[in-house]
Amino acid sequence: MDNARKHDRNHTRFTMNDVPVTCFRIDESGYTGFDLLNADQRFQGASAVAIDDGEAARLIKAHFPRLQAPELKYRALSRRPSNHPRLLGLMKDLLSDFDSVTYVADKRFMLTLMFVEYAVEPYYYERGFDLYENGQNYAMASMLHMAGPALLGKTELAALMDTFQQAMKDKSPKSLQQLVEAARATNWGKIPEVLGPLAQYADRDCLSAIATPGVSTDIALVVLISLITRMEVMAEGAYRVEHDQSKNLSAYHDILQRYINHDKEVEFRATEITSLRFPLKLEAVKQVESKSSPAVQLADVMIGAAIEAGNTLTGLRSGGLGPEDLMPLYREDQFIHMLPSIDFEEQRRFRSGSQNSQAIDYLAANIFGKER
Repeated sequence: MDNARKHDRNHTRFTMNDVPVTCFRIDESGYTGFDLLNADQRFQGASAVAIDDGEAARLIKAHFPRLQAPELKYRALSRRPSNHPRLLGLMKDLLSDFDSVTYVADKRFMLTLMFVEYAVEPYYYERGFDLYENGQNYAMASMLHMAGPALLGKTELAALMDTFQQAMKDKSPKSLQQLVEAARATNWGKIPEVLGPLAQYADRDCLSAIATPGVSTDIALVVLISLITRMEVMAEGAYRVEHDQSKNLSAYHDILQRYINHDKEVEFRATEITSLRFPLKLEAVKQVESKSSPAVQLADVMIGAAIEAGNTLTGLRSGGLGPEDLMPLYREDQFIHMLPSIDFEEQRRFRSGSQNSQAIDYLAANIFGKER
């Protein structure tokens, strides 16, 4: 069989029996499993870029002709200010000439969002209110994240989030009782619509959702869904994914394989510009050694730059690429972020008609074998 490889500048395409197959290389950063309160890694994310190893090697050589290291690593390069113009030039070429998407999430906000989804939403769901439909869950989590310290008490809210994370992990009666007590220890009466289900009622539907076997605060699933919705749009036909052999990416690998194996036809609207449709055009996922894949190394550069920009903007780090130089390089459809927003009307418009609730139920029951 002749599997002649064909490439153009905007896609990595391989032909199999004359059918083009795009290949996205992905890498992640900031993964800490269930621990979203990790003090050293505030942000988590991943990047996907459609570029082949030959073109990637050419770009690396063009921007770093004197590179002696066995592989390109963003963190090592960004420590030296003399490398910053080269890194920005490399990012400009990648973002201008190749299909890509980068997703970054504030993990503490993601934990707050999960609190709303598990410790609040089931209470309203059982009473006929869909908190997902117009993004009310996102607005509620944003309000809790941003105004919660002043309304509930900074120390008390921090304790609540820590206890919630632990309850999601342990799922024991003791940890669930400690969560209820932590909610009652806050000034919950300031926002009873958020904390009332736990603090006032110790709602059994919420506690049951938290205790459901298999559900956790690991956001690898959320990160991958965001990448997939964009890769599905960027790829004209079938595509595949290659990623590093790191331990962290093993979680991503398993989720992607489960998605590939799901062949039932179903579609869910997420926002005004994104949806999730099965079966996916994604047909294969493969682990590769990053040292032998310049393309995977460039995915590392992309997510490394984005995570560093987040750390710089929040004052957690300094000395890396300036966000004011990096962020204008992205088109709107190349960067996805999960950060709190107080523009509630804009979020309502953007998430109006969302089917996230149905999607969560479907994924849990049909792909991961769990009932919400």
